[in-house]
Amino acid sequence: MPDFELEMQAAANGYKFVCGVDEAGRGPLAGPVCAAAVILDPNTELVGVNDSKKLSEKKREALFDVICSKAVAYSIAFASVEEIEEHNILNATYLAMNRAIYGLKINSDFALIDGNRVPKDIKIDCQTVVKGDAKSLSIAAASILAKVTRDRLLLEYDKKYPEYNFAKHKGYGTAEHMDAIRKYGPSEVHRPSFLKKL
Repeated sequence: MPDFELEMQAAANGYKFVCGVDEAGRGPLAGPVCAAAVILDPNTELVGVNDSKKLSEKKREALFDVICSKAVAYSIAFASVEEIEEHNILNATYLAMNRAIYGLKINSDFALIDGNRVPKDIKIDCQTVVKGDAKSLSIAAASILAKVTRDRLLLEYDKKYPEYNFAKHKGYGTAEHMDAIRKYGPSEVHRPSFLKKL
């Protein structure tokens, strides 16, 4: 289970506001990529917070409000389909992460970032953490905010483009989703560069 060990190590090294950063939506065929940054007080009790992929949709939804209410600061940001197409998905992910970090109401001086790559253009000290959402509570909290926010957006897409059933697969390349793209063609929220193999 994730804990505050990495946050406490950063604090011991003199950093005051440590944020956890994670993204959701790198793999789907449609929609933007979403990133979140969260600063938590290590004395805060957050029961049930874990890697968003290990939680049910209902549990993530419930934890979303708890995290937002208990966080010292949080920020959620997107990189659009157009930006994914222009910069590629990796650089668009960095763009969303930077927007989340610099969107915090309290300036973070250190970031714990899920994964093994430091985002381009990041201006604060940071540490990458492989499988960070299973190790750091701040990263796990960020993973939940990013995932829930993106899923909510895909539910809005579902109302606008019901033929693709975005509510069910959230834009990921399921057999049903790919069949719908073949049948109806791509929508304006699909990522053209992700559809080349269809």
